[in-house]
Amino acid sequence: MPADISALFEAQHEASRADQFVALATRRDRIDRAIAMMQQHCERLCEAMSEDFGNRSKAQSIAIDIAATIESLKFARRKLAYWMRPERRSAAFPMGLLGAGLEVHHRPLGVVCIIGAWNFPVGTVTVPLAGALAAGNRAILKPSEMTPKTSEALRQAVAEFFAADELAVVEGGAETGRLLSSLAFDRIVFTGGSATARHIMRSAAEHLVPLTLELGGKSPVIVGRGASLDHAARQIMFGKLFNAGQVCVGPDYALVPQGHAAALEQRLVAAAERMLPTLLENPDYSSIATRAHQARLHEMLDDARRKGAREVVINPAREALDPAGGRKIAPRLLFDVTDAMSIMQQEIFGPILPVLSYERIEQAIAYVNARPRPLSLYYFGQDREEEKLVLSRTVSGGVTVNDVLMHAAQEDAPFGGVGASGFGCYRGHDGFREFSTPQTVLRQSRLNVSGLLRPPYTPAKLWALRSQLRG
Repeated sequence: MPADISALFEAQHEASRADQFVALATRRDRIDRAIAMMQQHCERLCEAMSEDFGNRSKAQSIAIDIAATIESLKFARRKLAYWMRPERRSAAFPMGLLGAGLEVHHRPLGVVCIIGAWNFPVGTVTVPLAGALAAGNRAILKPSEMTPKTSEALRQAVAEFFAADELAVVEGGAETGRLLSSLAFDRIVFTGGSATARHIMRSAAEHLVPLTLELGGKSPVIVGRGASLDHAARQIMFGKLFNAGQVCVGPDYALVPQGHAAALEQRLVAAAERMLPTLLENPDYSSIATRAHQARLHEMLDDARRKGAREVVINPAREALDPAGGRKIAPRLLFDVTDAMSIMQQEIFGPILPVLSYERIEQAIAYVNARPRPLSLYYFGQDREEEKLVLSRTVSGGVTVNDVLMHAAQEDAPFGGVGASGFGCYRGHDGFREFSTPQTVLRQSRLNVSGLLRPPYTPAKLWALRSQLRG
C-alpha cells in the first residue's frame, strides 16, 4: 500500500540520518548477512524463478542471480577497508606548500532504491545491492512484477535477515514503481526498458534524485576476417541462447565478412544443436518469461518473414514448441534482413540472431555507429590492427574480445551503459563510488593564504594575485 511504502521509506531515511558515517564493522555485518541470505535461500529462489518463467535453467539461475551476487558481496567485503580510507589529494599552491592537507572522504548517500527487471529477477536487484551496502546505505528493492513468485521469495528472504529500516523488498506493479520514483531517495537504480526509464527520470526530477540506468540495447557482434568461425559460432550461440536470449548484454545481431555467412551459418546451427539437442523438456533451455514477450518475438519474426528475411529454425528433435501453456521458442537465424524490419529496430531479447554481411571492416564499424550506442560490443578476430580499429572507432558500455558476456562478470571493473543504453555503473570499487558521495576535507594550516582574498585589496595583494596569471 502507498502509505506502507512511504512509511518504510521514512523509517530508512530517519535511520540513515541518525548514523551518517556507518562504521566498517556495520557494513561488513550487513554484507555477511546478505551472503548468508543468498546461500540459504538459493534453492527456493531458483525454484521461484523457474515457476515464474515456466522453466528456467537452474544452472543459469545459480550462475547469474545467486553466485554473481555472492561474488559481488565477497569482493566488496575483501576490499571494503581499503575503499573506505580517505584519499590524499594535493592542496592548491601555495596552501599545500604551507602545510594545508586535502583529503576526499566517501560518505554514504543514505537510502537507495533498486528497481529490477524480469529477465534476471534476483540478480538485477541484488548485484547492485553489494555496492549500496558497501557504501553504507540502506535500500529498498523492487523486483519485477512480471515474476511475482520470485518477488515473494526474495521478500521473505530479506525479512529473515534484515530489519526493515536496513533493507526491505516491496512488491507491486507500475503504480508501485511510480510511487517509489516519486520519493526523495538518495539514488535510484533501474534496470529495464527505455520507456519506463523516461517515466522514472521525469518523476525523480521532482526531488533531483540521481539515477543509475541500465537499459540494454542492440549489442552487436563483429566477426573479423581472421576469426576462427568455429570458436566464434560456439561463443555467439552460447550468448544468444543463455536464458533463451533474455540477457541485456546478449549478442543482438552479427556482422560477418562477405562470403563467410554460409560457413558461419553451418557452425552456428551445429553449436546450438550441441548445446541443446532437445528443447521442449530440456531443463537447460529456458522458457520465454511472459506470454506478452513471447507474442512480441513472434510478431517480429512474422514481420521479418513478410519483408523477405530467410529464416533458419534450429530444432534438432523437431519438437512442437508452442503447445498450450508452453513458452519456449526454437532458436532462429535470420539472413537477408533489412533496417525496415522491426527486428533490426528493437532490442530482440530472445533466441533470434540476425546475420548481416559487410565488405570492409569500416562498413561494419559505420553500421554500428549509425545506431544508438550499445550496452555491449563483441569482436572476434586475431588481427590486432583490426581489433584496434573496432575498439578505437566505436563507443559502448563494455567490450569482450573473442567471447561474449564475460566483461559484465568482472568485479574489478565497472558495468554500465552509455547514451541510450544507460548511464552510471556498478560492480566493485566503481559501484562503491556510485553509491557514495565524495566529501572534500581541507585542513588549513596556520599560514593561511586566504587573507589575500579579504578586503582591503592592497597593492601587495593585487601583485600577489596577478602573479598567478603568469604562464
